[in-house]
Amino acid sequence: MEYDVVIVGAGPAGLSAAIRLEQLANQQNIKLRICVLEKGASVGAHSLSGAVFDPCVLNELIPDWQTQHAPLNTRATKDQFLFLTQNKGFTLPTPPQMKNPHHYIISLGALTKWLAGIAENLGVEIFPGFAATEVLYNENGAVMGVATNDVGIDKQGNHKSTYQSGLAIHARYTLFAEGARGSLTKTLLQKYHLQKNCDPQTYGIGIKEIWEIPEKQHHIGLVTHTIGWPLENDTYGGSFIYHMEKNQIAIGFVVGLDYQNPYLDPFQEFQRFKQHPNIRPLLAGGRRIAYGARALNEGGLQSIPKLSFPGGLLIGCAAGFLNVPKMKGNHTAMKSGMLAAEAVVQGMMNNVGSLLPNYEKSIQNSWIWTELKRARNIRPAFRFGLWKGLLYAALDTYVFRGRAPWTLHHAKPDNLSLKKAAQFKPIAYPKPDGIISFDKLSSLPFANVYHEEDQPRHLQLKDKTIPISVNLALYAAPEQRYCPAQVYEILQNTNSTPYLQINAQNCIHCKTCDIKDPTQNINWVPPEGGGGPNYENM
Repeated sequence: MEYDVVIVGAGPAGLSAAIRLEQLANQQNIKLRICVLEKGASVGAHSLSGAVFDPCVLNELIPDWQTQHAPLNTRATKDQFLFLTQNKGFTLPTPPQMKNPHHYIISLGALTKWLAGIAENLGVEIFPGFAATEVLYNENGAVMGVATNDVGIDKQGNHKSTYQSGLAIHARYTLFAEGARGSLTKTLLQKYHLQKNCDPQTYGIGIKEIWEIPEKQHHIGLVTHTIGWPLENDTYGGSFIYHMEKNQIAIGFVVGLDYQNPYLDPFQEFQRFKQHPNIRPLLAGGRRIAYGARALNEGGLQSIPKLSFPGGLLIGCAAGFLNVPKMKGNHTAMKSGMLAAEAVVQGMMNNVGSLLPNYEKSIQNSWIWTELKRARNIRPAFRFGLWKGLLYAALDTYVFRGRAPWTLHHAKPDNLSLKKAAQFKPIAYPKPDGIISFDKLSSLPFANVYHEEDQPRHLQLKDKTIPISVNLALYAAPEQRYCPAQVYEILQNTNSTPYLQINAQNCIHCKTCDIKDPTQNINWVPPEGGGGPNYENM
């Protein structure tokens, strides 16, 4: 299949790029064939974010978004910032980055579905259920498109009755909008040495639930963030609670994946957080209606790689445009997609060839760069601990106003931050009560997760001996804890020899295992298109 532009990922960045491409093509009176591939069963099925949304980018992309019924239904009306101890909560001044004037509490899935409708009306072809699994290169080493995987193959590699071969999709330019830790993006970073002059990317895992709560406990438009308990001083993270419409709240917990203790379990920290005296009354009498998890970029400006390479560009969270102290990345992702579209059309009009260096320049001259530059030092300051991090954040925000004459750096990738289990004691997490707190397996139905079980495993081990000889022996098998879907289990065979069981059908595509595995032995690749979670309203 031949296109002018192929976009991998129907998230906010990819769809914004597609819309802007069509807008520019119409202005120039040219015809572009644009294709968007989405591995989820439908657009929005794999979209998960907090999310409080800054509509500034919609004002640029679709100025009449209100009359076009964009799903921005709940205006943020009040901000609250709490420090939690084990039994109490203390209100702190809300940092300016975390204030939300003119912002909206949204479902990212609903927003992407709406954007997809706009794109299709303009002529973009969107293919949900198609997972791009291979980058295609021409004889000069430039990207010339992508290939989707074959489907209908059993675990032994045999063709089933449902077999269909993958598609080779060629394009003049390919935009990679896979989100954080994209499987194809990872190969591009290596092939073109795109991270040569930047810090290693660092990540967090965000775990989220949607609850329907009694009306008397609901305060529509309230935005709450917390830091402190249950995390230790040396672990970065915190919570969010967003009061949406229909007596629903989005409640979630983020843990920085540079944590050191191999016994830490981000899912269990979230369940423990919900039992706090300030939080449990909010949920009392309510019911959980959705669950999910996703890795997010936390490296900021220092970790943004080279964004252009022959035949393609990185956009959105594939590049890492999340503003960590602001806790927002959808607006920057969308803007990057728009700037990529402008670079592509300019390149085509000027016949510049396969490389589009103007994209990089336009990012650096945009408000994305200004915003991330001012925020660049806050996240890395927390490697010194919570209190020193807060103190530095106040100094950077109120005194230097984001213009400090230095830049703090991320020293190493998250997998290398894990220390040996012998240095720690196991954490005794309380048993879930099934009312406020839950276990991982009972949470999976709320993610609507599904994979065809008889297919090649999409969680690949480079060396099958390492889970026991290294992970279990040195780190007490941390994959059992950092995975929020109980994909990894250490079991024993009949002669009491331990082995790793991978329950790939549980996977909710958060990518945490690909990031946090101590030796980078786990490689996450897309399963058959359409597999994974099917998020509703997330």
